[in-house]
Amino acid sequence: MSATRYTYLGPQGTFTEAALRTLPEAATRELVPMVSVPAALDAVRNGEAAAALVPIENSVEGGVTATLDELASGEPLMIYREVLLPIAFALLVRPGTALSDVKTVTGHPVAQPQVRNWLRANLPDAVWESAASNADGARQVQEGRFDAAFAGEFAAATYGLVPLITEIHDAENAETRFVLVGRPARPSAPTGADKTSVVLWLRADRPGALLELLQEFAVRGVNLMLIQSRPTGEGIGNYCFAVDAEGHVSDRRVGEALMGLKRTCPEVRFLGSYPRAGVAQGDLPNLPAGTSDGAFTAASDWLTRCLDGRA
Repeated sequence: MSATRYTYLGPQGTFTEAALRTLPEAATRELVPMVSVPAALDAVRNGEAAAALVPIENSVEGGVTATLDELASGEPLMIYREVLLPIAFALLVRPGTALSDVKTVTGHPVAQPQVRNWLRANLPDAVWESAASNADGARQVQEGRFDAAFAGEFAAATYGLVPLITEIHDAENAETRFVLVGRPARPSAPTGADKTSVVLWLRADRPGALLELLQEFAVRGVNLMLIQSRPTGEGIGNYCFAVDAEGHVSDRRVGEALMGLKRTCPEVRFLGSYPRAGVAQGDLPNLPAGTSDGAFTAASDWLTRCLDGRA
């Protein structure tokens, strides 16, 4: 395995590359762009790279399905870190192009919902066609296949383009969440502001089945930060659920919730416990009464006394 190589959703100039370069270790790694999320993750699976950075969630569009599906299937991988990156698009064009010249536009599919209103107001007749990434869209503009691409302003120089308009976004404070993914190993130590990711499968499609899964978290005071259903590929109505829970697997409330899920689900895939991005030490979550590790320990000690006749 190449311990110095990190892959990412390419080509050069993507928001994913920008997010990866915010990590301190990126300065000492070989950063290799890949054509797709599956290709970036497969490089980790087959030992060509130590880790991959891929997008997993957008504050406007929600979960990135390509990443969720890849993590739910195939050889297991594990999330070790997350990165939050503010997202604003620039309309990149070839030099000399005016807004009135733009008849075709492109960008990543996740970008379209973030600029839909802007397009309707400023380029109502332009035809949209999705690209593998925003930077790939910029490359195709360079090649003359499209008139303009929505991408990061920083991608313009790479592809010999110019930003015709900058700071384009329908939603203020839009962010994309990226995760650094490697092969399974021991999770990092808890920080007090952590996130645990799992994929859950229902044992049967029946009334209350999903509620039973959610109650494993609720009764232990575990806050859910994301839950998204994804088809399993085994027929209409068959779904698994990608879940992000507040806390670390070593926290008693989280660990016991996962044990409860393991008893009731046909499959539980643990995707890792890792520090939450953008959370300062002073912003640590306030736990509901009775859900701290101390409360679980006290309850366990009480049960032991009951069994010993000392309650």
